[in-house]
Formats: sequence, structure tokens, C-alpha cells
Amino acid sequence: VRRGDELIGHGHTNSERQGEMSEAEEKSLLDSCRRRIGRESGNPPGGWLSPWISESLATPDLLVETGYRYTLNWCHDDQPVRFKTRSGALWSVPYPQELNDIPMIVARQMDGRDFAELIVDNFDEMLVQSQAQPLVMGIALHPYIVGQPYRLRHLRRALSHIAQSRRAWFTTPGRICDVVEKLG
Repeated sequence: VRRGDELIGHGHTNSERQGEMSEAEEKSLLDSCRRRIGRESGNPPGGWLSPWISESLATPDLLVETGYRYTLNWCHDDQPVRFKTRSGALWSVPYPQELNDIPMIVARQMDGRDFAELIVDNFDEMLVQSQAQPLVMGIALHPYIVGQPYRLRHLRRALSHIAQSRRAWFTTPGRICDVVEKLG
């Protein structure tokens, strides 16, 4: 918080799948996490990523009803998408499945060098595509995985490549949501 990082809701534990909860249990989870983060940080989160990216049919509705502005649960586009819910609008901000160290390094056994190349290649291609429309390129990183020294060196190289382009906006999902909300 002192550094200015954005905190988002992500459940109490990954051992509970949100999509398997009753609507009342799910609403309680969303509300509890939002209140706890707000109490501890001084600012309730505006965004949510479900544990295991598991959601029920009611999740988008419940997110709006408990005060969230956006979700990271949907990986269907490289642009934010506005959802209609029973209580108002909810933004889906793109969350990466491929540019994510858990599936790539842990599940697919990709090494740090190849993961960095994946990031660079994805960025270079999206930079070309972004000439026609703005795009969001998220990178999901977990310090206990990619933060290992032998992997971190490669991640730094990939992030330096992006920064040196001077064509990327390093930001948070909340700031992206701010921009798309203003655009309507």
C-alpha cells in the first residue's frame, strides 16, 4: 500500500472453489474480503480474481452488489469488456492464462528463459496489433515461482524489453478500469 500497489480481492484460500458455493456463501466471501482488505489497507478493493478463477453463474451479479467494479476472471479478450449484471455494470479486465508463471513454469515445466521469451514475443506481437486498437497485456507473476534468482534474471530481461520500447503503459487493472469507465 505504501508503494502505491493496487490490492484486489482473491478469496480466503485457494482450497475453496467459489463456483461451488451457494449464492449466500459466495456473497459473504466477496463482502468479507472487501471489508477486510479495506480495514487493513485503508482502501477497499475495486477488483476481484476468484480463487482458481472459479465462479458461479451469480458471481458477476454478486461482485457488483458487494461493491466491486471489475473482475479478472475472464480471459476471453485482450480488451476490457463491459458486462451487464442484475445490479449494474461490471468490467472484465483481461487476465492472462498463458503469460502466467503457474501454468507455464509449474504445469508445463517451461524454464525461466523460455518464459521470458514468451513474454517478449507476446509483447512484440501485441505491439503490432495495438496499432489498430488498444490492447491489455497482463503478466501473472508469483514471487515464489518467478522470483527465484535463476528465473528472476530472465524476467528482468523481458520487462526491460517492454520498458525500452517506450510504447507500453505499466499500470494496474484498476487504472485500466478508470479509463474504460470514462470512455463508457
